[in-house]
Amino acid sequence: MARIHLVVSEPDRTRYAAAARREGLTLSAWLRAAAADRLDQHADAEPFRTEDDVWRFFADRDADMECGTEPDWEQHLAVMRASRGRGSTRT
Repeated sequence: MARIHLVVSEPDRTRYAAAARREGLTLSAWLRAAAADRLDQHADAEPFRTEDDVWRFFADRDADMECGTEPDWEQHLAVMRASRGRGSTRT
């Protein structure tokens, strides 16, 4: 097994060690688990390579949302104008 030298502040070391104790792990095992969790979270994240990748990403997010696509800019402006008018005396 390889060794890694990790430099952290004393307050961070104390926090990490306390978290490891709470989970019944050594600090080393806790740090390995935290690193593995981080890698797993980002395992399917791929960088955008083309403009089509970006558009596909946003289309997928829109499909995931239950409320549909985000309003276009004119709709946002209409909501802001209506909000500014509320409560004013219009004088």
